[in-house]
Amino acid sequence: DCAVGLLFALLPVLGGNSGVLEGVLSMAKVVVVLLSFLAVLTILSRTCIPWLLKLMVSLSSQTNELYQLAAVAFCLLVAWCSDKLGLSLELGSFAAGVMISTTDLAEHTLEQIEPIRNLFAALFLASIGMLVNVHFLWTHVDILLTSVILVIIIKTTIVTTVVKGFGYSNKTALLVGISLAQIGEFAFVLLSRASNLHLIEGKLYLLLLGTTALSLVTTPLVFKVIPAVVHLGVLLRWFSPDTVMEKGEIIRSESAKQRMILMSRQSHNS
Repeated sequence: DCAVGLLFALLPVLGGNSGVLEGVLSMAKVVVVLLSFLAVLTILSRTCIPWLLKLMVSLSSQTNELYQLAAVAFCLLVAWCSDKLGLSLELGSFAAGVMISTTDLAEHTLEQIEPIRNLFAALFLASIGMLVNVHFLWTHVDILLTSVILVIIIKTTIVTTVVKGFGYSNKTALLVGISLAQIGEFAFVLLSRASNLHLIEGKLYLLLLGTTALSLVTTPLVFKVIPAVVHLGVLLRWFSPDTVMEKGEIIRSESAKQRMILMSRQSHNS
């Protein structure tokens, strides 16, 4: 998600018609503006935002409408500032959500704006459905299915390798890789913005849009395949049939053993 936020800021630069040097300078300017913007938001999230949310809670003790309006207005304000700085509305909205999530009232805010979030989510998915060209996807169904299969295989391989690199077992790494094999929802917004900037042509945009949607639709089916994959891994001896303890579990187990030894020694001394 953070990488997508950076891409939101860099898309206008990629869509420019300037030369290489001008493009590099423009990209450097965008990065500086982005870092400055994030630095200011970080300071505000640690100083003003918690105080503001607590004030809204105290003022909206009788009703929740004021708190809901304040939370939505704050997100819109940050998004507007991000757009005026030449970044993007999407990046500002994402940053506003991250700012609220760092406060103690994150769960309370999420509960209050959940109806509004569900409404916006429904409108977002409905608008994506309107953009999907079923006739075009059916005509290029072979390319669509191949793209989805490649996405699932490549993402599973990359995520599995990364998780394995952090010292987890083969079983855990593979399960995490399969669980994250789909394309994220942010891709819809990223594709739409790239299409508006004429970075991708119409047919490629429709194909990528269909690939993203189909990868999300197939996610429940992929989850149902996980038990079969685990069984196959046991048969091929990729991992043990028993649950393999991870590093954190081993540490907790060793700590429990040490506590038991200390308790037995204390009881023996007494």
